[in-house]
Amino acid sequence: MALEQKLEAVLFYKGESETKTKLAKLLGVTPEEIEEAAIKLGTALSSRGIRLLQVQDQLELVTAPEASEAVNNVRKEELVRDLGKAGSETLAVVLYRGPVSRADIDYIRGVNCAFILRNLQVRGLVQKISNPQNSRSFLYEATPDLLKHLGVTEISSLPDYQVMREELEKFESEIQKLEQTELVVEQQTNI
Repeated sequence: MALEQKLEAVLFYKGESETKTKLAKLLGVTPEEIEEAAIKLGTALSSRGIRLLQVQDQLELVTAPEASEAVNNVRKEELVRDLGKAGSETLAVVLYRGPVSRADIDYIRGVNCAFILRNLQVRGLVQKISNPQNSRSFLYEATPDLLKHLGVTEISSLPDYQVMREELEKFESEIQKLEQTELVVEQQTNI
């Protein structure tokens, strides 16, 4: 498979922007090779419904401007639809654990949440903010509009907020212990 095809697949899977440097590392190539693949991919997608957006060192797959009417129709339909179980679970993680990275949300829920997060962003329920610990990634948090809708002035006013935070921290701690135990067992079996 050509590098531009792998790049397309990874960007599609990620569902958000990624740095060329990280993409190079993920795909086991040089940043220069990613640059060349990005040019080829951009050209290949130029007459399609998806485009390759390049902003400084970031690459992302986005919808073509020509498809805006169709996308807006889908967006309107999504806004009136129920959140569903997956949306509600993801929103709860953002509310009670946030600000939180997408990787942590995926980890807690056990599934890729890129599409759900995009849906929640479109609805104005969550927003992306810069990660102060890693400028190449984002965190997700509840929007002020969501808090207004829920009738709270701050996150800590949510029902059972402290209990839920403690339960999430306990869950994450137990998972980390389990993973450490599995790693030790794996290392011992390899000896």
